[in-house]
Amino acid sequence: VPLVESGGGLVQTGGSLRLSCAASGRFFSTYAMGWFRQAPGKEREFVAAINWNIGSTYYSDSVKGRFTVSRDNAKNTVYLQMNSLKPEDTAVYYCAARQLPQDYSNTYHVQDRYKTWGQGTQVTVSS
Repeated sequence: VPLVESGGGLVQTGGSLRLSCAASGRFFSTYAMGWFRQAPGKEREFVAAINWNIGSTYYSDSVKGRFTVSRDNAKNTVYLQMNSLKPEDTAVYYCAARQLPQDYSNTYHVQDRYKTWGQGTQVTVSS
C-alpha cells in the first residue's frame, strides 16, 4: 500500500498546517496508521496514530491538545491537523501503515511494527 504525504511547508510559530497521507490502491479497515517525525540530529519519534477500523486515536504528550489525526475512508487518506505549532515541531513528518493487531492500543507507538512508510514531508516552524 504505497503512501504519499503532502501538506508540509514553512509556517510561523502559532500557525497551523494539515498534512495528508494518501494510500493508493485498495485499503482495508484492518489497517492502522501512524505519524512519526524526525528532527535534524534526532531520532525519529512517534507523533500520532489512528485505528482505521474504529477511529481510536493516540498522541504523544508533546503534541496532545494541539494535533489531531483523522481519516477519510472514501479517499483512503489520513490527515494530521497541526495547530499552535512551535519551533520544536520542525521535522520531517512521515506517515506509516501496518496491519491492525489485537494489541494495537499497546503498540501504536512502536516504529518497527509499521511496514509501509511514506517519503516524508518537511515541516518548518519559524520563531
